[in-house]
Amino acid sequence: MRPARALIDLDALRSNFRLARELGGGRKTLAAVKADAYGHGAVACARALEGEADAFGVACIEEALELRQAGIAAPILLLEGFFDADELPLIVQHNLWFAVAAPWQVDAVAAFQTDATLQIWLKLDSGMHRLGLSPDDFRTAHARLSALPQVAPMVLMSHMSRADELDSPRTREQAATFASAIDGLAGETSLCNSPALLGWPKVRSDWVRPGLMLYGANPLQAHNAFTERLRPVMTMQSKIFATREIAAGEPVGYGARFVAERPTRVGVVALGYADGYPQFAPNGTPVQIDGQPGHLIGRVSMDMLTVDLTDLPQAGVGSTVTLWGESPRLDVLAPLCNVSAYQLPCAVKRVARELIGG
Repeated sequence: MRPARALIDLDALRSNFRLARELGGGRKTLAAVKADAYGHGAVACARALEGEADAFGVACIEEALELRQAGIAAPILLLEGFFDADELPLIVQHNLWFAVAAPWQVDAVAAFQTDATLQIWLKLDSGMHRLGLSPDDFRTAHARLSALPQVAPMVLMSHMSRADELDSPRTREQAATFASAIDGLAGETSLCNSPALLGWPKVRSDWVRPGLMLYGANPLQAHNAFTERLRPVMTMQSKIFATREIAAGEPVGYGARFVAERPTRVGVVALGYADGYPQFAPNGTPVQIDGQPGHLIGRVSMDMLTVDLTDLPQAGVGSTVTLWGESPRLDVLAPLCNVSAYQLPCAVKRVARELIGG
């Protein structure tokens, strides 16, 4: 069997969730498990948190149905709402919550006849300009939806666009826009994503929505005492399955991007860009080889990559190579490869997940 595997530490996931709840002041906490829990396995992660999370957040109804079919009974929020009014009967059937972020969605809810109670999260565009109603439309929608007998008291939400930048005024501006737009309106609030929780203690809401931080990556541009408490949930590993000796002046891999400056011992690892590892990770990108520091040499191939074993005489065929986890951490690896710490685990494919930590 191919030795590439992703170890998913469920104890670390729970630890990160508890940190998010702590930073939110013990408020209601929605765990974002969209995109297959950022590549970590939505069903396994939801099961691990089901006794603790107040709700789960997914991107679309397909993701919600996967959780329901796996027996997840906790509330599930469709963070992007519905994409067609035809989804509303399924939403009712499976007792899902959903965001309303556009005038056409307001119209669809108003036209939908049901005896069920609809739990809506009404979304304001406070300055990200992606999804959400303008402040004027928001207040109009709130009045219109509140008057419908099938609509329960709504949660009022928005999303921060630059909370990862602690020197940007945009977060305070968005928080002020949100406060103004909801002034006098009934409903709980939801404003805080991972970077807001970790970096903006004065920005808080009734519901907090941690995402990336649940999986142990730091969403901020710097570290603080809270980000240091995050524990990586995914450890990506594989093994060396071939070695070779090359002379000084000889290249390794496509494009001869690496040329040996000394006699070099090369290890070939069973993992490549088709598995989610960055194709253009540079020479010198850190890895661990049997727990010792090592580094990448040569261009990453579809199914393989190569590492330098010259200074690790005990390493060879069968040695374990850690691509990310406790070391190197995702938020260290990602900038070296000009990608995001959000992107890397989401891109993991063809790699067997192995659950640890119960």
